[in-house]
Amino acid sequence: MRRLILTCCLLLAPLAAHADGLRAHCARVGNDDTIRSYDPALRSELTAAFQRLFPGAPKPERRMLRTQTHLRCMGGYVLACFTGANLPCGKLDTAPTNTGADTYCRTNPETANVPAFATGHDSAFTFRCHAGKAEVSGKTFPLDSRGFAASLWTPLD
Repeated sequence: MRRLILTCCLLLAPLAAHADGLRAHCARVGNDDTIRSYDPALRSELTAAFQRLFPGAPKPERRMLRTQTHLRCMGGYVLACFTGANLPCGKLDTAPTNTGADTYCRTNPETANVPAFATGHDSAFTFRCHAGKAEVSGKTFPLDSRGFAASLWTPLD
């Protein structure tokens, strides 16, 4: 029994050290755009962050947190983002031109909204087609100072 308890504690110690290490890293460097994956030591904080971003949504399951959580540093803090349909966690493409939109508009010359499957889910802009050419029609998300969708990232407690 003593051996089992010791094994348990040895396995959990690196997880806590990793989470503390990420917090220390973020505090030290301030900004780091490297996207990191789920850290089980942060599960309760990630659950709270998810519920803050998506009020009214069911509490996230462990599997969802494991597969859809992304972490990065900004302003000295650990931030979390949760991917989903049309919820990009990477930096957004800020180019005002889009090859996918151009291609789509050649075959759909007067379309009010070019779908994300054509533009890609990482575009900072929405597009429309006019006379067979793609034009910027709006923004997908307001960006933070690092180029990420500001409304999709939240600091951990």
